[in-house]
Amino acid sequence: MAEETENIQFELTDDLVNQVESLIRLNRDKELKNFLDDFHYADIAEILDELDLEEAMYVIKLLDSETTADILMELDEDNREKVLRNLSTKEIADEIGELDTDDAADIIAELPEERRQEVISAIEDEEHKAEIKELLKYDEDSAGGLMAKELVKVYDTWTVAGCLRRIRGQAKEVTRVHSVYVVDKQEKLVGRLSLKDLVVAKNEQKIADIYISSVDWVNVHDDVEDVARVMQKYDLEAIPVVDNDQKLLGRITIDDIVDVMKEEAERDYQLAAGISQDVEADDSIWKLTRARLPWLLIGMFGGIGAASIISGFSDAMDKYPVLLMFIPLIQATAGNVGVQSSAIVVQGLANDTIDGKILSRLLKEFALGLVNGLAIAAIVLLISHFGFNTSYFESLTICVALISVIIMAALIGTFIPIFLDKRGIDAAVATGPFITTSNDVFGIFIYFLIAKLILGF
Repeated sequence: MAEETENIQFELTDDLVNQVESLIRLNRDKELKNFLDDFHYADIAEILDELDLEEAMYVIKLLDSETTADILMELDEDNREKVLRNLSTKEIADEIGELDTDDAADIIAELPEERRQEVISAIEDEEHKAEIKELLKYDEDSAGGLMAKELVKVYDTWTVAGCLRRIRGQAKEVTRVHSVYVVDKQEKLVGRLSLKDLVVAKNEQKIADIYISSVDWVNVHDDVEDVARVMQKYDLEAIPVVDNDQKLLGRITIDDIVDVMKEEAERDYQLAAGISQDVEADDSIWKLTRARLPWLLIGMFGGIGAASIISGFSDAMDKYPVLLMFIPLIQATAGNVGVQSSAIVVQGLANDTIDGKILSRLLKEFALGLVNGLAIAAIVLLISHFGFNTSYFESLTICVALISVIIMAALIGTFIPIFLDKRGIDAAVATGPFITTSNDVFGIFIYFLIAKLILGF
């Protein structure tokens, strides 16, 4: 009976890090190298992120370039920057020589301009160098900035036998062969090749007779978010990139798209939390302050606005002090409903699932707000009347205001993200402090306006 292989996931522990540190201190290079050989390069990168710079550099210089090149791509961005600063131009060029063109371009793009040129000049493979320089011309948020030049392509005029020979040669330069692309004499993408059809075809058949003309592609200038949506929609592991003349330039693989989606989610999460710049927890206090302070100021002015509204009804609160007790409920409910509505809309916009006219969307949110408002108001009515001994009209005021505020917050939370998106502004900025603050102010105003209408002060 065959033994079952246990799938053990890597787990970074203090003991593991201490063991690596101990081998470094004792200069046991061979033992350390053998120890790390058992780990995936992504796991080694995780270990290096826990070491100090000197120890990390020790490991980097100990391992071969093929391994350390992959490790560099997996390191924390700040740690990678420190490592690159401590590598010579020749060492960086050697590492880049082991990477696919897209990863190599990403590494070089992180270098200062002057050193970037030095590293490019030090790359020995002229073809690799030319392809990297081409990729650096594209915007980092475009398909061109994300694509790799390595791919397997064949010409429609080739025979099956000739095609197989050339595929073997090309595949050596490609880490993973997801697809075989077919081009014409002008290098224009005309289709893709099924490996099954290729294997069963006769040697003398032309590729033009067996390739599949239906192929999804993206333009080199397309935004990476659009690329992600296409690949997600059609469940693609890779997608070819073409220029305006339909010439095949490269391909984008799913691992790159996953990184894009992760970065976009992190950025949207920070925007929703009221952080206007891409920051890390260990960034400088000044950088973190610049990212957070603008939204805190918006919240401050919103709070001052709400306080001004409350002060304008000070006489009413003297007469009906119970109104003051329910201000936190009004503000909290308005903020929560607004964030809920905006979060759903922002998610729909990101996934391209928001369709229909704004009016129909607002009507749906109105109905939803009404249902939720009635449910919450019924509970508040009982609690306020029997728990706080409020009068009938006071309880009615609180409940009507609560329903109105919930509907208003739902409409604002729905309208603003769609409005911003239609004007090319990231809808994620609508969530968090912006929606919460605006709904707090409007909520307080509506609360006292309804109180004035019902209680007549």
